[in-house]
Amino acid sequence: MTQPFVPRFRRPLVALLCAQLLLSACGATEIAATGSSVCWPTPAPDNLVQAAQTMPNFEAPSATNCARPVRTYETPGMPRVADARRELSSSDALKDYSLRRPVAPSVAAAKSVPATPAMEARADSAIAEAPPVTASPAPRVSGGLQPPAQAPRPANEPVTAGMVDDNADFSEYLAFHGRTQVVHRERDISARYLLQVRDARGAVVPDAEVAVQAANGAAMWARTDAGGRAWLHPNAFDKAQSPVYEVTVRKNGRQSTVFLQRGQKNAVDVVLGGKPGAVPARARLDLVFLIDATGSMDDEIAKLKATLRTIADQVARLPSRPDTCFGLVAYRDRGDEFLVRRHDFTNDLNAFQGVLDALRAAGGGDYPEAMNEALNETVHKLSWRGNDTTRLVVLLADAPPHLDYGGPQYDDDMVAALGKGIKVFSVGASGLDKQGEYIQRQIAQYTGGRFVFLTYKEATNPASGPGTQTVHDVGNYSVQTLDKLIVRLVSEELGKLPSGG
Repeated sequence: MTQPFVPRFRRPLVALLCAQLLLSACGATEIAATGSSVCWPTPAPDNLVQAAQTMPNFEAPSATNCARPVRTYETPGMPRVADARRELSSSDALKDYSLRRPVAPSVAAAKSVPATPAMEARADSAIAEAPPVTASPAPRVSGGLQPPAQAPRPANEPVTAGMVDDNADFSEYLAFHGRTQVVHRERDISARYLLQVRDARGAVVPDAEVAVQAANGAAMWARTDAGGRAWLHPNAFDKAQSPVYEVTVRKNGRQSTVFLQRGQKNAVDVVLGGKPGAVPARARLDLVFLIDATGSMDDEIAKLKATLRTIADQVARLPSRPDTCFGLVAYRDRGDEFLVRRHDFTNDLNAFQGVLDALRAAGGGDYPEAMNEALNETVHKLSWRGNDTTRLVVLLADAPPHLDYGGPQYDDDMVAALGKGIKVFSVGASGLDKQGEYIQRQIAQYTGGRFVFLTYKEATNPASGPGTQTVHDVGNYSVQTLDKLIVRLVSEELGKLPSGG
């Protein structure tokens, strides 16, 4: 095991005492590493009552492949009993999604399609029961009650988009935080450190597990991205703001530990000792489209349908020749035909194109939508592949989540996404308000992704056609068509992989 990093101004005795406190506070299984016992903390939420119902887990991705037909699961749109989630038949999955009548299904109808033991057996073991929802939610605290009016755009018109990297221009992102006053779920990211993991030869180590723990037991988890990096935000999980943290990294039986002292330089370098593992001959890419499927999203969904094969073909021709799995999660809101409908990973592009083609924009009603529930299912209930996989989510939405519903919350799941090595690229569609922008940028920044936004000839008028203008609070961006921008983001991620992957 490599020697712990100790800043020059700290005495060795102090460092030793800090390490002993951290190890004694861990209460988790100790893992042997090069003749030493190093504590690997067990994920545990602050609020055990909340954990019993809604707290995301940090179970590592473990699927081995996606060579299977599309498997579709639905969470109904009305408040229903916990076992109302069902697995749909392949014929059901290809039916028109549109809400044919402006009324919600009855509770009696919901009870007629409960999940059977056989259905549940086919689901991945990570698929948990839906959290209970109340029939009478508290007064809404997010956004307006109605979506903004939008004029339709001409058919077959290109969709242009810009992009900002809030981690690359972090000072501007903090300024955006300071000047934007909207209702949101707070996670303090003002203290930030970049973790870089390399092997003994200096090659980056992607998809390595990371545990960060304070002496008081507060802890966070991450997995390094394709470039062997992860952003650490101590204040987001440790309100006490401990002075020192133990940072442990492991992969394929190799493990190393360093110490991060608050206020040190913003980079944390870890060398993962031992013999490096073989670099996969092909990159492995799990790519999910997480889509708001309410009525105002018709233009964006149509464009994605039309360009999916182009995106897939261009990704397949990248130098790393990725072995790609595709997943789709669509969501609406309570009272609609469905709350969340997810299609698990498959490598059958024709089948995936079929379920995407069947997606229709409908329902919604008020402005906020069920993004919280959809993000939760995306992070925890899809069959993400295990080691040496690049995991990306393209979140396409024009409204913020309902913050007044009980159940999952987006900040818990962006934290869990980092722990599972899932990077989110948030795409703000036309009509996204300031609150929606704030939340989408929160999710992207914390998971190491980017914020993408549609652009127009006239910023406030989507009907004006493609262009370079936007209503969002961003600067210093270039513009491409949305499909090319998605390919660029995937290419940049896979381009970080060590040689041979």
